[in-house]
This record gives sequence, structure tokens and C-alpha cells, in this order.
Amino acid sequence: MGKVAIVTDSTADLPPGLAAARSVTVVPLTLNFEGRSLLDGVDITPSEFYRKLPQALTHPTTSQPSPGAFAEKYAALLQDHDAIVSIHISEKLSGTVASARQAADMTDPKRVHVVDSELVSMSLGLVTLVASTLAAEGKDAPTIEAKVVSLAPNVHTFFSVATLEFLRRGGRIGRASALLGSVLQVKPVLCIRDGLVTPLERVRTFERALNRVIGLTREVDRGEGVCLIVGHADAEADAERVGRELEPIADTLMIQPLGPVVGAHAGPGVVGVGCYPAELFRLGIKPARTASARG
Repeated sequence: MGKVAIVTDSTADLPPGLAAARSVTVVPLTLNFEGRSLLDGVDITPSEFYRKLPQALTHPTTSQPSPGAFAEKYAALLQDHDAIVSIHISEKLSGTVASARQAADMTDPKRVHVVDSELVSMSLGLVTLVASTLAAEGKDAPTIEAKVVSLAPNVHTFFSVATLEFLRRGGRIGRASALLGSVLQVKPVLCIRDGLVTPLERVRTFERALNRVIGLTREVDRGEGVCLIVGHADAEADAERVGRELEPIADTLMIQPLGPVVGAHAGPGVVGVGCYPAELFRLGIKPARTASARG
């Protein structure tokens, strides 16, 4: 075991196998769906959720982990680690950071470092992978925390949604509320800025929106490539196309489904990219993709 444990929450949307391989502890949020409280990614998988969502009679809601859930994980990890760096979804989108901070105070605030990434999903996953790489190299908690805090403002999140309705219902629409009520059938290109959902552009078709997501990601490249994760909510073919287009500039490239909690707020059909200039920290993760996935 390394001397520093890395913790994140399920909105990082890291595949369970990757999180385990990288020694990342994932604390799940809760999805309230069809009268049941389900742990995100534990009691319900992305594929189950997106299959059931069209038939749901009520809109799913979500809730952050309790301070007790975090404290239990922290106490166990502190038995065989010197410290913990716990990296979470933007405080402006969720109460998760507040729960983690309470838990740190309940366990050992000097040894538990809680970081508000001001990010979510693919982008949160990227900074968590950076932290786990540094932990595996034996870096101490202040060094890891400082790297995450300095990297996070350079991590970009670009995405488009099939409909703004899920962001609106879930109360996470942020600055994109300005797009509501438009008589034009436009597709928004959105980003996460200052920890909030923020509109960038409006285009006439989802195809054009995906092209803008690809173009914006290319603009992040400073000449040495990008580290990126493509996330999607039941839109694998679109995500694969985005991945194919960006593969030539990718130092790191993963394509993965958005978990139920993120999917409940973004809605089915969303495709997005989390990315940063590769020279800031080379991850070098490019899982082998099947021939069918390459198209």
C-alpha cells in the first residue's frame, strides 16, 4: 500500500476495474429512482439505468454521501496509510465536498486533505488518475494536493445534451438557464466553468454540437497532445466517433459511460469530453479498443 490513499466519489465516472487497478477508493452518491435508494454504480449500473430511464414515472433525484459514509472509509484507510487526498465534484453542483469535510473533521483533519476540484465526471476522473499516479510514485499528500489544485483550472469539460430538461429538473442547469424557452430547436454546446454548467454556443443540430466539442478539445492541444476521456449517456456510437476524431492528438484516451448520478442530471444522449494539455501531466492511458469499437 502507498503512504497516501486517493479517494474520489462516483461522479468521477471511473470504470470500477480502472479505479481498483489504480488503488482509488470510490465513495458512491445515491440515486433515488423508482422508489428505491440505490448506490451509484454499486446497486445500479449505467446500462441498467439508461434502459429503465425512458419508462420512469418520476424524475430521478440524487443525494451526496453522508459524512458517516466518508468517515468510515477514511478511518479504514488511515490504518495503513499516512494520509488521504480526497478529490470531489464541484461544490457548486453537489454537497459531496461538504460531507467529505465533515468526515475529515470527524476522523483526522490533519491527515485527510479534501479537495474541491470544481470539476465533474470525465474531468474529475482525469485529476483523480493524476493523483493516483503521484501516490503510486510515493509523493506525499501536500505535493499531491498542490498538483491537483494547480492542474484543475487547466482541465476543460465540453459537452452537449440531447435536451436541457434533465439539467433543469435536477437543478444543475446553472448559467445555461439562459437557453431555456428558446423557440429555436438548437443544440447547446456547454462547458463547466467556475464549477458551474455554462453555455458556450448554440448550433442547429446535435451533429454540429459534437463537431464543436471535437473542435474545442483540439484547441486545448498546445502542440504536445491532450489527455482526454470521452463520456456518454447511452450514446456509445457518438462517443466512439468523437474518440476516433481525437485519437491522433491523444496522449490518454478513454471512452466510458456516464454513471447513473451524472446521467440523471445530464439526461440520455449526452456526449462530452474532459481534457487537458498533455504536457501538464502525461498519463499515457490508452486501453486497447476492440475492432468493432474502432469501427
